[in-house]
Amino acid sequence: MTEIVERAGRREWVGLVVLTIPALLASMDLSVLFMAAPWLSADLEPSGTQLLWIMDVYGFLMAGLLITMGSLGDRIGRRRLLLAGAVAFGAASVLAAYATSPEMLIAARALLGIGGATLAPSTLSLIRGMFHDANQRRAAIGVWTAAFTGGVAVGPIIGGLLLEHFWWGSVFLINLPVMVLLLIVGPLLLPESRNPAHGGVDVVSAVLSLAAVLPVIYGIKEIAAHAAVSAPDVAAIAAGLLLGVLFVRRQRSLDDPMIDVRLFRSPAFSAAVGTNAAVTFATAGMGAIAVQYVQSVLGIRPFTAALWMLPTVGGTVVGIVVANLLVRRISPGIVVGSGAAVAALGFALVALTVEVDSGVGVVIACYTVLVAGVGMAASLVIDLIVGSAPPERSGSAAATSETAGELGAATGIAVLGSVAVAVYGDSLRQSVAGVTEAATGSLGGAFAVADSLPAVEAEALLVAARVAFTEGFTVTATVGAVVLGVVAVAATVALRRRPVAVPVSE
Repeated sequence: MTEIVERAGRREWVGLVVLTIPALLASMDLSVLFMAAPWLSADLEPSGTQLLWIMDVYGFLMAGLLITMGSLGDRIGRRRLLLAGAVAFGAASVLAAYATSPEMLIAARALLGIGGATLAPSTLSLIRGMFHDANQRRAAIGVWTAAFTGGVAVGPIIGGLLLEHFWWGSVFLINLPVMVLLLIVGPLLLPESRNPAHGGVDVVSAVLSLAAVLPVIYGIKEIAAHAAVSAPDVAAIAAGLLLGVLFVRRQRSLDDPMIDVRLFRSPAFSAAVGTNAAVTFATAGMGAIAVQYVQSVLGIRPFTAALWMLPTVGGTVVGIVVANLLVRRISPGIVVGSGAAVAALGFALVALTVEVDSGVGVVIACYTVLVAGVGMAASLVIDLIVGSAPPERSGSAAATSETAGELGAATGIAVLGSVAVAVYGDSLRQSVAGVTEAATGSLGGAFAVADSLPAVEAEALLVAARVAFTEGFTVTATVGAVVLGVVAVAATVALRRRPVAVPVSE
């Protein structure tokens, strides 16, 4: 006997539009910062390490707190947590906009990460509760994924326009109208959902989840930044892994754990979480570098550069649509693996074709291939993660998905960004004798140093810096191609037994 599944109606689909707002905001905030990086470097003069912290501390804290916030949403209500997060995110945005030092901006970005952690799990868990039909849920998650990835282009367009007329801090203020809109329409359109049997948030588990993530990220970041392994870095990673083991053991001993670690007994679930982390690791790290390349190496103004990024939105949407059509006839594992392979091809095209004087169309064409593959893989792995959990645990499952994604993104920005910086600095030191540390720390630093040099020396430094940055860009793309190539094979094998989705009759 076929089970009758309740299908979503007009209210749920309109509610989905509201839920895309936080997803759009999270990626807008990240990509807007990519555009503002040269202005941040010129105004606040952060070191290369400080600039990386400004970029990724948001993702670090979000990743560390997502599990806690997902569990909190299960207890107090996902809509309530979403709206509370909107208030916190808006307040932190104001603080970031008016930061007067690198340290102050890092602190503001950390507060944004805390606010973002309250937003992220609520959106996916509410989708899980609103869309019970598997095909409708898959389509809804596809829309959510398109909004999240589309924000990478929408954010720079708005931010680029602001940077043409205002100071860099204005890019954070675009969060405010978005949050106000969410606070107004959220209570009207989104249903509240919670787990009435939830026993509350375990404080020890919450501390362990955060304490496990941060040392690992710090250690990886320091190793990548210095291109060397030191005892303190290894000790930090080991401490984080040990705390992670303690966190898992505690979850297994609790009657009402923050995250049901038994889900990881399923190879398909584990593979989906791992694929999500690996895909975001490669693409987020590349995204930060690609935007700087278009602006600083090719010399394209922010708003024009943002408009050039629009085709990547189309590539993502095409990838999502193709995946949702194919998965009705082909195993999800093959579709996810094929998407990762297409993304790997995009990375390889960047590594093989991009040079210091390449046309912007070449870069965008390669990048569009990359994001089309990401679109194919991302929406399906998110659906596999969220759809595997019972409704009362939707917040925990959504937090697992978001934790994997945000941890992957934060690690990607740190590791791949550090690789790019290391290659850039080494290449510049070999090209320019006696170059200062400020110039080798970042491309923005080289521009700042050039402003104080005679014209001939300044031009020589800038030419060498652009060549060095391009070399870092292509080396990073090579790393991304290798990572996604491995993911393509692993995902295909691990998810090959997942059943084909059969459309439900109207």
